[in-house]
Amino acid sequence: MSTAPARPEERRPSKTRAAGVSIASNAALIALKIAAAAITGSVAIASEAIHSAIDLIASIVAFVSVRKADEPADDTHHYGHQKAENLAAAIEGMLILVGSGVIVYEAVSRLVSGAQVASVGVGIAVIAFSLAVNLGVGAFVRRRARQTDSAALEGDAAHIASDAVTSAGVLAGLVLVKLTGADWIDSAVALVVAVWIVASGLRILTRSSRVLLDETLPADELDAIRREVVAFGDRGVAGFHQLRARRAGAHRYVDLHVQFRAGTTLEDAHRTAHELQDAIRGQLGGADVLIHLEPEDRVRPGTEIPPAPGPERPPVSAG
Repeated sequence: MSTAPARPEERRPSKTRAAGVSIASNAALIALKIAAAAITGSVAIASEAIHSAIDLIASIVAFVSVRKADEPADDTHHYGHQKAENLAAAIEGMLILVGSGVIVYEAVSRLVSGAQVASVGVGIAVIAFSLAVNLGVGAFVRRRARQTDSAALEGDAAHIASDAVTSAGVLAGLVLVKLTGADWIDSAVALVVAVWIVASGLRILTRSSRVLLDETLPADELDAIRREVVAFGDRGVAGFHQLRARRAGAHRYVDLHVQFRAGTTLEDAHRTAHELQDAIRGQLGGADVLIHLEPEDRVRPGTEIPPAPGPERPPVSAG
């Protein structure tokens, strides 16, 4: 038996609105940075334009994926489309790595050729404005990602955060160029920006790949599930095993075998199992929970649950 998590339609506008704001801000910042890079000849500003272009692609991917992930299950996708968000996050991570390679190439080329930076004041103004916009939009997208538990928006927020950090670095570099006249600082800052972007890309790619490979839920969530099962000891639950749990997008999927005491009717076991599912969903903030009902003689040694478990009893481990 299983219960499916509620899929509130109001969640979609919240996610798509955040992705839409990110798309609009990135598009505007790209135009500004390209113009500033052309005026100043700064490779650091050019690297920022490349970074924002990657952010724009990532925002579009996030926008499409959150809409796809919220589509209900159908005949060809029985478990829904939630992993579209995790796939989008993986794509975003790869885009970040590609962009960092372009920045490294441009920065090294400028260092070798000894290119100069002009109209530094224009560059400082554009990057300062970009930093302010990214801080505001990043906070908004990050808040929506936490509210909706969206992997795609989380990846997009990470993009924007890395863009804000790199903007701060570029801004500091341009100020130093203006104060010292040392044009090589511009390219050196671009290389530092590239390193930061690589770290961000690897972090997003690693996190998303874990979900795509069905990594189990965090230990604290598994412990919460075990505590709920043990708490049903006085409701006829005699034990449980084969607890498995995973995540796809913002949804959790849990399945386990639960044994009921001898003499428990099928109707009572069925009703108790539904109540247990609701309790587990309450702990996880929503989940698809599948419980396989078994008789008491299927209890495995070491996984027994007493009729009235005491509060000090350590949780049963029944993975």
